Amino acid sequence: MRGAVGFEETRRARGRRGGGRSPGLQEPSLYTIKAVFILDNDGHRLLAKYYDDTFPSMKEQMAFEKNVFNKTSRTDSEIAFFGGVTIVYKSGTDLFLYVVGSSYENELMLMSVLTCLFESLNHVLRKNVEKRWLLENMDGAFLVLDEIVDGGVILESDPQQVIQKVNFRADDSGLTEHSVAQVLQSAKEQIKWSLLK
Repeated sequence: MRGAVGFEETRRARGRRGGGRSPGLQEPSLYTIKAVFILDNDGHRLLAKYYDDTFPSMKEQMAFEKNVFNKTSRTDSEIAFFGGVTIVYKSGTDLFLYVVGSSYENELMLMSVLTCLFESLNHVLRKNVEKRWLLENMDGAFLVLDEIVDGGVILESDPQQVIQKVNFRADDSGLTEHSVAQVLQSAKEQIKWSLLK
């Protein structure tokens, strides 16, 4: 309790001085990322999601991805700093996975998102994190990404939790598609009977 009172008094004192917060100190915020994208061995986009307007147009996004690929495809490191952003990446058989954050974002948090993405995809693609399998299961890949990041905010970094949620959503959407098919069939029959009268 005492700490809360001290904090409140300090905040009021700053407000009276007209200072607000100290320059250089940032408000606490959620961990966020700017983009996630997956490229093939030639640097072509397979999957990409951008969460802010750092690269607002498709042309700027593609140019950024090409530059990142050219800088990272021949190195063994896992972190790159490029154009004012922090990039963590991992390569597979014929895929490159990238997570992009701001220059002041925690690299370990970005790496945990990348690891979660890779391990979740590994499960969804049945241990075949390769271009062919990714293209055949793109809906599952987007489900995985949506469970990890929402609007740039990191929601989950535990692959087991992501896999559970994706499996639940996949089961749930299967029931929904079946229900929609039943409703459509019922509507067709009602229309047919109304036309016959």
